[in-house]
Formats: sequence, structure tokens, C-alpha cells
Amino acid sequence: MKALISKIEPRETGWRIAQVEPDDKIFPVADDMFWADCADHIVADQHWYDPVDNTIKNVPGPQAASDQPVSNGAQTL
Repeated sequence: MKALISKIEPRETGWRIAQVEPDDKIFPVADDMFWADCADHIVADQHWYDPVDNTIKNVPGPQAASDQPVSNGAQTL
């Protein structure tokens, strides 16, 4: 599998994975993009490419807010 990396779309401290394709389905891309080998489970926009160590990492999920009020039962707004 190959991941299409877009160097013009920052994600975390690296770049966005725009598309994932089997090796035999890749195509020529613009200068600001490139193909990188990846595992079969990699999904575009759920992972990002880290150019520091040339690895693919998970995009972190939303963090739960710890300062939100808690309520039980019906509330009048």
C-alpha cells in the first residue's frame, strides 16, 4: 500500500495523508505531494505523516473537556 502525502496540508507536526492506494494503483502527483509506503490499515485523514522520523501516526481524537458542568435530569434553559 502507498499513502499520498500532501506537504501543503499540515497535520499535527507533519503532513496530511490525502489518499491511500494499492501499489499498482498509484499515479503521478504534483511536486508538493509524494507517495510513501504504508500498512494496509492506514486510512486517509485518520493518520498523518511525520517527516522527522518518516513514520505514519494516528490523528489524535477529540479530548474530553474536564471543566464542563455535569447535570442530571431535565434542565431549563
